[in-house]
Amino acid sequence: MMLLLVGCVASAPLGDTVRLSASRVAIPGVAPTPPMGWNSWNGYGCTVDAGAVEQAADAMVDSGMRDAGYRYVVVDDCWFDPQRTASGALQADPARFPHGMKAVADYVHARGLKFGIYQSPNAQTCAQIGGTYPGRTGSAGHEALDARTFASWGVDYLKYDWCAPDSNLDRQVTAFTRMRDALRATGRPIVYSINPNSDVPGAPPGGVYDWSGIGTLWRTTNDAYPGWALGQGPAGDQGIREILDAMGPTATTAGSASRSGPDHWADPDMLEVGVPGVLGTAYPGLTPAEQRTQFGMWSMLAAPLIAGNALPYMNEATWRLLTNRDVIAVDQDSLATPVSVVPGTDEKVWRRALSDGSVAVALWNNGNADTRISVPCNALGLPSADRYVARNLWTGSPAQVTGSIAADVAAHDTVLLRVNPAPAT
Repeated sequence: MMLLLVGCVASAPLGDTVRLSASRVAIPGVAPTPPMGWNSWNGYGCTVDAGAVEQAADAMVDSGMRDAGYRYVVVDDCWFDPQRTASGALQADPARFPHGMKAVADYVHARGLKFGIYQSPNAQTCAQIGGTYPGRTGSAGHEALDARTFASWGVDYLKYDWCAPDSNLDRQVTAFTRMRDALRATGRPIVYSINPNSDVPGAPPGGVYDWSGIGTLWRTTNDAYPGWALGQGPAGDQGIREILDAMGPTATTAGSASRSGPDHWADPDMLEVGVPGVLGTAYPGLTPAEQRTQFGMWSMLAAPLIAGNALPYMNEATWRLLTNRDVIAVDQDSLATPVSVVPGTDEKVWRRALSDGSVAVALWNNGNADTRISVPCNALGLPSADRYVARNLWTGSPAQVTGSIAADVAAHDTVLLRVNPAPAT
């Protein structure tokens, strides 16, 4: 295929390896490891208010999530007044955020956390273009002013959501780059999380092209929902298995995850752990096994861990999963080595080398029936040894193994292990 690049921007659909920026890092120093935090959308949607955000910040501290690594409290769509001020500035909805967004940011910062906010590079946000929220207050034409406003409020994280059916790549790159440059100009370190996929028909651009020099995080798939497999195709809502199929090391868009590294992370969307579904619909919620799989496999992918549940009301099972430090350590490992599939395992065994010389191993059952999954120890890329120690990261229990590792894995579940040679006796 002939490639035509104009100023490092693809003017026609190109292959998976095409980069859209000359730099690998959009904003240096803001995310040496995948960001961890909470986003308001799944729990509150357009009803979000200052009280809900402050309660989430308190819950993040009281539950131990902050101490486990979660830092960002992000207010999603609908936080703003439908009208800008006379000078063109954004302003908070006065009924739901009566003291303004800086007051909310101050509340979050006082608890040792960081504050995030939402906008769109087009004339309308996703809720506005969908007709569920009034106004036309997207950042198009206001990028410099909005970036300065966010910086003055103490914003540490911007979620920037495309929200338009126009999928012209040049226009997308120009729009996302304009806000990136505006954020840089403020001098404030702000994580820049972009989603080029929302409302775009066809294959999600975030999974096809390399956006690592434009956004700190870039969404690789369409929106994740609380279901296993929704069957809506690549342009529709996606369940957890469908996202993993799209992000996996052997998928056609596998380059998305392999591009990740310090200050540039592929983002398969927020966690659905603890988010209730609606029985009898396409979004029934995740079983405990499916929740383990999402949390474990997101960590194998070194993905951002952004919780979406209503934190003050989470049950013990959700809390234990979200604060599992052994699994979080895999996600946050400084080596940021790409995950790979162990050959000959029918894609059911993924491995990832870690900075201490051990290997994280996921035995994941993407089928609908319980199955036994095994892998030879000598296929894991570890030094040759007579015995290995495989520690189950869900239970913390170690086991000595020789020859191979095997486990009975329930449908949709994942056994997550950290494996290293056993010490000499």
